Amino acid sequence: MNREVLMTKFLKKISVPLISLIFLLNMSSAGMAETTVSAEVGFIFNTLLFLICGFLVMFMAAGFAMLESGMVTSKSVSVICAKNIGLFSIAGIMFWLVGYNLAYGIPEGGYIGKFIPWSDASAVDTGYSDGSDWYFQMVFCATTVSIVSGTMAERIKLWPFFVFAAILSGIIYPIVMGWQWGGGWLAELGFSDFAGSTLVHSTGGAAALAGAIIIGPRLGRFMKSGAPAPLKPFAASSIPLVTIGVFILWLGWFGFNGGSQLAIGTAVDAIAVSTIFMNTFLAGAGGVIGAAIITRLHFGKTDVVQMLNGCIGGLVAVTAEPLAPSPLAAILIGAVGGLIVVYGTKLLFSLKIDDVVGAIPAHLFAGIWGTLIVPATNSDAVFSSQLIGVLSVNIFVFIVAYIVFSVIKSTIGLRLSKEGETKGTDVTETGVIAYAIRD
Repeated sequence: MNREVLMTKFLKKISVPLISLIFLLNMSSAGMAETTVSAEVGFIFNTLLFLICGFLVMFMAAGFAMLESGMVTSKSVSVICAKNIGLFSIAGIMFWLVGYNLAYGIPEGGYIGKFIPWSDASAVDTGYSDGSDWYFQMVFCATTVSIVSGTMAERIKLWPFFVFAAILSGIIYPIVMGWQWGGGWLAELGFSDFAGSTLVHSTGGAAALAGAIIIGPRLGRFMKSGAPAPLKPFAASSIPLVTIGVFILWLGWFGFNGGSQLAIGTAVDAIAVSTIFMNTFLAGAGGVIGAAIITRLHFGKTDVVQMLNGCIGGLVAVTAEPLAPSPLAAILIGAVGGLIVVYGTKLLFSLKIDDVVGAIPAHLFAGIWGTLIVPATNSDAVFSSQLIGVLSVNIFVFIVAYIVFSVIKSTIGLRLSKEGETKGTDVTETGVIAYAIRD
């Protein structure tokens, strides 16, 4: 083999590593500059971030469907599936029809946007395509509605729920979303909610609380003392299904929080997204362990359902600020979220509020905690602004949702008949039986 052939092979072997080294040295000499790619390449990367993270958040719909299907009794599983695919479709249409521009068409420092459909105005200088932004924000909207579904399960009629889903996704959620993310009055006040502990999760939780109060508990759920009824009539249909649902939600949360960095066209943004992923995972883990420890110490047994909901509580808690905390702080924030889920569930029992899946403690209560603790890790956040944001969003959503549910109840009806509830929502609402063996 002659010298020229050997030299050619040598150059081929070292060319890729050499080019990579030069690129890395160039980035280093630039001091990790804020912009290391062209505007068009940045546009592509940012658009991909929205789309890929949006895929993950959309997959959370499967997680909610599995979690809720596992938590209800076996006579109400098919309706849960119908509700989840129905609400997602409704939310998407409503967010295109009016929701997006209600949130983003808001005047600076204002309260409400415009009742007009979304339209594409993509340009490279905006940093990402409008369609990718619409899709990413839409799946957040649908997630908010999913929170309400499980709380009111096993006694709410299907189509009245769909009516509420349309109002929540088309009007209520976009209004509060616009207050901060659309540049409204909370943004001007300095309220900070990175990925939606309050704007998404507490909004869904507050609406769920209003609905649970209006519709009342399932038949026989509580004894006169306020204690829950014996377990068997309300036994979860499948704990493995609940567990699968939580793992899917945990996976989807990386899109939820990571995508909320809103950019990945620079090394700085890439590092930020990686940090968010790490803190998101650690907060969820903290919620699991916190719930496991407290149920063992307080109740004498390690409650797997509370561990699963504790994971969600931990994830919700860190969602308000997943970038700034240290890894240890993320674990502690998540662990407190897990504790809040355990004691929040106990509080609802004492108040005879029937939350079938535990969404109110996990999303509303843990969301409040996560939003209020932001100033402890983010020096730019102010506690007074956080408190005003929490109170204004939750009070507004609760009151409006309460009114909407009351109107639905007094017009087309909200709750199944006693006979229908006893037979199960699968029989009365869909006619499709999920399991041959019934409770």
